[in-house]
Amino acid sequence: MNILDITHDPALTSWVRSANDPATEFPIQNLPFGRFRYDPDSEWRIGVAIGDQVLDLHDAGLIGHNDMNLLMQSEPAERHALRHAISAGLREGSAQRPDFEAALVAQSAVELGLPCEVGDYTDFYVGIHHASAVGQLFRPDNPLLPNYKWVPIGYHGRASTLQVSGSGFHRPLGQVMSAARERPELLPTARLDIELELGFFIGRPNAQGVPVPIERAEDHVFGVTLFNDWSARDVQSWEYQPLGPFLSKNFASTVSPWMVTLDALAPFRRPFERPAGDPEPLPYLDSPDNRAYGALDIQMEVLLQTARMAQAGHAGDVISRSNFADAAYWSLAQLVAHHTVNGCALRAGDLFGSGTLSGPTRQQSGSLLELTVGGQQPLTLSNGEQRSFLADGDTIVLRAWCAREGLRRIGFGECRGTVLPVFGRAAP
Repeated sequence: MNILDITHDPALTSWVRSANDPATEFPIQNLPFGRFRYDPDSEWRIGVAIGDQVLDLHDAGLIGHNDMNLLMQSEPAERHALRHAISAGLREGSAQRPDFEAALVAQSAVELGLPCEVGDYTDFYVGIHHASAVGQLFRPDNPLLPNYKWVPIGYHGRASTLQVSGSGFHRPLGQVMSAARERPELLPTARLDIELELGFFIGRPNAQGVPVPIERAEDHVFGVTLFNDWSARDVQSWEYQPLGPFLSKNFASTVSPWMVTLDALAPFRRPFERPAGDPEPLPYLDSPDNRAYGALDIQMEVLLQTARMAQAGHAGDVISRSNFADAAYWSLAQLVAHHTVNGCALRAGDLFGSGTLSGPTRQQSGSLLELTVGGQQPLTLSNGEQRSFLADGDTIVLRAWCAREGLRRIGFGECRGTVLPVFGRAAP
C-alpha cells in the first residue's frame, strides 16, 4: 500500500524539459496512463503523460500491444516493473533517450480519449459531509440514514454515456413534478448540477463468486481519475424512490483522460480514521494497512466558467475546494472489498465513482445543491452573474493534485465539460 522507491525521489529530473517545470502536473514522479490517437481514423494507443508530452509505450518498446484493458490486468509486480522502466528511460542521462525521444508526441497534437474501454460503472456515496448536507435539506431531524456508517452505499450507473474531458452534453429532459401541479411534466431540467468526484479504475478482475479480501483489494485497482457525475436534481427528486437515481444521472458523466496510478500516489497516503464514537467497520471492511495508509491526500477544486466569461477570455471562478481524505467516509480498499463480498465479478476497465466529495464547510461543497442551499442562496460570480444551478453554455472544470513538503507535486489533468442546450434547440 505504501511502498516508496527511486521513482518517487523528488530530486529526479527528466530530459523532457517540460517535466521539470514546477508548475507541471506531470513530472517524472507521476507518469499517469491514458489513451491517445493521432486522428479519428487511427487506433487508440497507450500513452504516459510526461510534462506536456505523451510517451507512446508501444513505440518506446515497453509493451507489445495497444490494449489498455489488457495492460490493466497485469499483476502488481508487473505494473511496478513497467513504472520503473518508464522512469529509468525518461530520467536525465538515460541511455534510452534516443528510443524514447522518437516515441514522444505533444499532448496538444493528439486526441485524448477515455482512459480505457469501460464495461460497468458503479457510483458510491462515500462523501459523508455531502450525505449529511443533502440529508439536512430533506430530513433535518435525521440527515444520515441508519445504514450509512455501516455499508458503503452505491448504485449501478450507465457506462454508455461516459465521456472524456473536453466534451459537451445536451441538457437532459425528464419527468418533473412541480409542487403546484397534480401531474408530472416532461421538461428540460431546470436544476442541472455538478458532482465533484474521483473515479477508480479496476485493473485485475476477480472470478464470479470469489470475494476480494480487503488486504488484497488495492491490487485490483489500476488508477485514479477525476470524475463529474452531472445530475438533474428536479428529475432526481421525483424518480429516486424506491430504487434510486435513473434518468437524473445517466445522461452524461465526464472523466479526465489520465489514470494516476496507486504507485504514484504512495507518498500521499494518510491514516484512515473515523470520528470517535462512530461504529467500527465489520471485519471484512477492516485491516491494519487500511487503518495505517488507507486515506489518499488528494486536493480538489471546481471552477465555473459561464458563456459570458468564456467570451471575455475569463478562465472562470473557483467555487469550491476540498480534500478526498477529509471528505471520504469509506476507503478505496473498502469499496472493492464490499463490491465483491457477495461474489460480484469485477472486470478490467470497470469504473467506481466516489460520490460527491464535499468538505465539512459549505464553501467546500462539491455540488451546487449544497453551495446554494438547494437553490435558495445563489452564488454571485466575479463578473456579477448569479447561479443557483447550471445554465446553457456553462463550463465546469475539475482539478486535483497531491502536494506535500519535500515531494514533487503531481496532478490529474483537468476534467472539463460544457452544458449545451436541449437537443434540437439553439443556444440563447
